[in-house]
Amino acid sequence: MSGADKTSGLAGQRLLLCVGGGIAAYKALELVRRLREAGAEVQVAMTAGAQQFVTPLSFQALSGHVTRTTLWDSGAEQAMGHIELARWADRVIVAPATADLMARLAHGLADDLVTTLCLATTAPLTIAPAMNHRMWQHAATQANLATLRARGVQVVGPNDGPLAEGESGPGRLAEPEEIVAALAGAPGLAPTGPQDLAGLNIVVSAGPTYEDLDPVRYLGNRSSGKMGFAIAASAAKRGARVTLVAGPVHLATPAGVTRVDVRSAAQMHDAVFAALPADIYIGAAAVADYTPREPVANKIKKSSESLALDLVRTPDILAKVAAQTQALKLVVGFAAETNNVAEYARKKLEAKRLDLIVANRVGIADGGFESDQNAMTAYWKDGERSFATAPKTRLADELIDLIVERLNA
Repeated sequence: MSGADKTSGLAGQRLLLCVGGGIAAYKALELVRRLREAGAEVQVAMTAGAQQFVTPLSFQALSGHVTRTTLWDSGAEQAMGHIELARWADRVIVAPATADLMARLAHGLADDLVTTLCLATTAPLTIAPAMNHRMWQHAATQANLATLRARGVQVVGPNDGPLAEGESGPGRLAEPEEIVAALAGAPGLAPTGPQDLAGLNIVVSAGPTYEDLDPVRYLGNRSSGKMGFAIAASAAKRGARVTLVAGPVHLATPAGVTRVDVRSAAQMHDAVFAALPADIYIGAAAVADYTPREPVANKIKKSSESLALDLVRTPDILAKVAAQTQALKLVVGFAAETNNVAEYARKKLEAKRLDLIVANRVGIADGGFESDQNAMTAYWKDGERSFATAPKTRLADELIDLIVERLNA
């Protein structure tokens, strides 16, 4: 075990891993291995469905503890073993958390070992959802997710990508290393670095939005989400409770960050306002300004030399957040421009009544969309600050420094 692993924040932690019944259960084996490498002691409980995909013996071999599978184990339950296990855990992790398991947790059911353990423990709960993308996006699942978040449950993922059934979309289990990183940065574990955002709720939007034209095509942009994800990671490291509303990107969820995946501008609008009230909003997403009035149900066929699209304005999320009567301490916008950067940025700052706007030039080499580095300038009513070309992770830290300054100005 490396020195870095031992100081990850998980060393000495007693972690109870509850494995749900989905194909992603096989990844939980690797999760056990990585948690133990990080210095944690791990015990495993499985649902009946999980045992259809992976054997209890496999988890026993990796964890070094007998795997618990049922409330009706007379030997273990003679001494109320499930209560003892619930008390033993410093943290409970449910991975994968299926749609069914999330629903049962949200409604406080205790009809098997896993749900009973989650209801009986006072330890913090982390879930890593995994399911078909339509199940993830269903209103019932999103309502259950909101209920769990409102109770303080940490949510890691899901990621956007290929799914077991051959489809693709949000619903893929976060990778084991992402879950370990999120746990290492979770509230209640030893923080590193300055904690000057401790106690603050921050909402960050990141990435593009896709506006569907038909089942095949969409209007989108080249935003990678890298800057917004780096900002969310930096804020979380400084002690903030961060909700990251992410458009369709293929990026790992930063440690200690609650992520909500969306696709369209309308979905991003709803997710941002569902995450409020907050102390700070950072609108780093490249939200589409226009969307089709009505997406076409079938593929648009090539029938003429030209095609006219009927587009309508999307909700102006940034302006609407800035106009909230439940006053935020700071509203930060972004402006991606190809020319007249300072002029357009200051106009946007004034028109949307923002506290701070961060502007950068796009359409250039080694900067802007899709690049790992950038240069930018921040503007506020009475000042500005330029940030030289640097990796976006470093720029995010420097921007958070400025945000802390403006909070105390």
